[in-house]
Amino acid sequence: MRIAVLGTGMVGRTFAARLTELGHEVTVGTRDVAATMARTDTDAMGNSPFPEWAAEHTAVTLATFADAAAPAELVVNATTGSASIAVLEAADAAGLAGKIILDIANPLDHSAGMPPTLFVKDTDSLGEQIQRTFPDARVVKALNTMNAYLMVDPRQLADADFSAFVSGNDPDAKKTVTVLLESFGHTDVIDLGDITTARGTEMILPIWLRLWGALGTPMFNFKIVR
Repeated sequence: MRIAVLGTGMVGRTFAARLTELGHEVTVGTRDVAATMARTDTDAMGNSPFPEWAAEHTAVTLATFADAAAPAELVVNATTGSASIAVLEAADAAGLAGKIILDIANPLDHSAGMPPTLFVKDTDSLGEQIQRTFPDARVVKALNTMNAYLMVDPRQLADADFSAFVSGNDPDAKKTVTVLLESFGHTDVIDLGDITTARGTEMILPIWLRLWGALGTPMFNFKIVR
């Protein structure tokens, strides 16, 4: 599948590397290709400059947001939640029409320090905002309840039998995303319903963040026991 991954940070890189490993044709989207390839400093999270990562992942190409999204069958929103709408607008609304947008971002608000709060909740969600802004796209919210490494390879935990969730209005788009998640190794993918159910998975983040603090690691996940 031709997949665009929007975002050059740790989440985008982790996704792009795993998708390439599974045989997909992957393009990473950025605002300014020349500026991204000129980076020499680590980012705010301590990740190496993108050119160093790109040199080790030569099968992944880099393009502007619009050029990455245009030929893609599926677009992964791997951006910071506060920037997601603007990035997708830069990818061109017309170019997103009919395409699946896999939204893995969270609406985190760091303005008051740590732990962050949510800038939208209860009566709306980032997933819904994206769907409203791009009504001709098929938005599926998924994987936002775990860290990037577990998103793409649950086997990194000794007990990989944990739950993943999908929310979206388009049944076929959710099926496509579910198959992708299963190819990553997810064995328990729960369809929560339409895109409004993304409110629930996004509001898991406050407890997720506190569990990270209590456990001292983000390498954990949730299992729905029937």
